[in-house]
Amino acid sequence: MRKIIHVDMDAFFASVEQHDNPLLKGKAIAVGGGENRGVVAAASYEARKFGVHSAMSGKIAKQKCPHLIFVRPHFERYREVSGQIMDIFHEYTDLVEPMSLDEAYLDVTENKVGNVYAAKIAKSIKQKIYDTTGLTASAGVSFNKFLAKIASDMNKPNGLKVILPDDAQVVIEKLPIEKFHGIGQKTAERMRKLGIHNGYDIRLQELDFLEKHFGKAGTFYYHIVRCIDERAVRTEWVRKSLGAEETFDIDIIEPEDLIAQLFVIAKTVSNRLEKRELKGHTVTLKIKYHDFELKTRSKTFTNWVSEPEELLQHATQLLYIPELPHKPVRLLGISVSNLNNEEQTPQKLSLSVAFDLQLKLPFNDQFPPDSIRA
Repeated sequence: MRKIIHVDMDAFFASVEQHDNPLLKGKAIAVGGGENRGVVAAASYEARKFGVHSAMSGKIAKQKCPHLIFVRPHFERYREVSGQIMDIFHEYTDLVEPMSLDEAYLDVTENKVGNVYAAKIAKSIKQKIYDTTGLTASAGVSFNKFLAKIASDMNKPNGLKVILPDDAQVVIEKLPIEKFHGIGQKTAERMRKLGIHNGYDIRLQELDFLEKHFGKAGTFYYHIVRCIDERAVRTEWVRKSLGAEETFDIDIIEPEDLIAQLFVIAKTVSNRLEKRELKGHTVTLKIKYHDFELKTRSKTFTNWVSEPEELLQHATQLLYIPELPHKPVRLLGISVSNLNNEEQTPQKLSLSVAFDLQLKLPFNDQFPPDSIRA
């Protein structure tokens, strides 16, 4: 039986800002958001008490918390602190799978410190993180990744929760579906309409029923409510896609302006592909409108694509087909997938990989992800 620890930093971005600027300690702050066009990337616990959370527009956040302080994000600083945290993890085990800058799974079944008690290792890691960075982390300990993730969310902030094998089934059955890692708001709504409200309700369903309503995810739900999760902690990773995007200070509507922006983005993507000796078959155009409506258009080609001229040509075609954007555009992005790395040896998970994963969050549009990706 494996011993898995999931470590999740508490309000990481906001906590780093409060640590570096003592004047922000104890204050309600939002990182990455602005009152006008911004989106909250992270909120301190003081702000969360008022209902402020990530992905919320700055305008709504300010309405919920009038005394909210908006703080410009400092991504290089977050990456620096994340590096310190990842170094600490590797003092205990080489089996570390970073999920983002502030979150990772650790397999400590066999560990470098010779401690058979995973809970004691988790406690030691939490203390070392605090001594090194001044920040708190929450940790969950169990015999698989799903349960460890669930456990780390239970006693936030600065919590430590252990789910033992004898207790796991009871914990899962009592767990509301909204707390299941991997079940989003829309899926939860569909489940409630089917009379499913917690883990026990999911366990009552047959596999065929869950697969019929939820596809492959239904298979995952069926096993997870029985505490079955065979996913290993991975230390290697194969890139599935690569791209870049740009958010505009002023919304764009004219076709020639949109194409001019695509030209710049295409060059960035091409440079990144060349740096990693990659090329792909599928080009995807991402369009976000002024009202935050998001559309993607993709096309797969028989030939390899990597040159900036090719990317621009294909992205422009996707811009026009099936029709030009019918309202102002605030963001454009180009990505390439179906890459030529399927037969290559997977690369080690690194901070650059974790950084890319973290940047899937909706950051403040004034500081677009493309300008800060590793």
